[in-house]
Amino acid sequence: MTDSPTGGLSRRRFLTSSGAIGALALAGCTEQSSGGDGGSGGGTDNSGGSTDGSGSSQLSGEITITGSSTVFPLATAVANEFQKQHDQVDISLSSTGSGGGFSNHFCVGNAEFNNASRPITSEEEQLCADNGIEFHEINVATDAVTVIVNPENDWVDCVTPDQLRQMWRADGASTWADVNSDWPDEPINRFGAADTSGTFDYFNEAILGEEADHTSNYEATEQDNLILQGVQQDQYGIGYFGFAYYQSNTDAVKALSIDNGDGCVEPSLETAKAGDYQPLSRPLFTYPQKSALAEDHVAEFARYFVEQSANTELVSEEIGYVPRTEEAMQEELDALNSVIDEVQ
Repeated sequence: MTDSPTGGLSRRRFLTSSGAIGALALAGCTEQSSGGDGGSGGGTDNSGGSTDGSGSSQLSGEITITGSSTVFPLATAVANEFQKQHDQVDISLSSTGSGGGFSNHFCVGNAEFNNASRPITSEEEQLCADNGIEFHEINVATDAVTVIVNPENDWVDCVTPDQLRQMWRADGASTWADVNSDWPDEPINRFGAADTSGTFDYFNEAILGEEADHTSNYEATEQDNLILQGVQQDQYGIGYFGFAYYQSNTDAVKALSIDNGDGCVEPSLETAKAGDYQPLSRPLFTYPQKSALAEDHVAEFARYFVEQSANTELVSEEIGYVPRTEEAMQEELDALNSVIDEVQ
């Protein structure tokens, strides 16, 4: 394996493959750590890990991570790097969508972490509570939801939130000309996130608001690569997904700038970081179970995820999100350590 956070894959190949597969088991795919696998003279400590001849602890155990397809590439890269240091920790990741992860896995006790591209909802909090699941929220990066069109679309480069609302609301526009009479009188062919996705929830809240429902007349999927392919193959297509996937496919589709009242702003790491790309900049999260943090290998992975959230090379250059500042990361780490101290 290489030292790349994506295990030797280019960012484009990594994001494409992870979007297509949607699940990844990282057990045994990393280099052996200096601690080996507990050679002669090793024993066990009270955390369940083995110890080598020097008395240092070797973490071991399993971690299941579900949730957001948007956070999936970042979580995978972090898990890959973590396992280079702790090769006896088996990490299984699934791209289930934020809501699908909460309702089907995390809040019913079948996952130690759930990634989310929007905050947990009150209904999900109640489901967790009903099943005795307490959680801790960690902000791991910032994303820019990106609206894409076909490269042959030569009639629009910038849209307003109101125009997007007309295109994506349930009783909205049917043709491009319905939105702007100068645009073609051709059907708007939509490709977007499924309603189990945090990206769907965020787009719904930011663009449609409470007064409108998201149209059901679109190709819905949890897989970003299918959204990309749909728009790429359709001159009249439009879609949306996280910025990282667009950044890895800039030659395949065209991203639209957003005019939120102060002129057109393109989606980029810089505009998202500056807060200029509105209203589609959003925080990304992971949620560990509090009780799981009583296990040393889970606690250490959670700490590592927080620490890596400020790693510009990994978060920004390798994956394509805005990293946390060192100050914000330290605040998250302090809060996490307080929770770990409570449960251990």
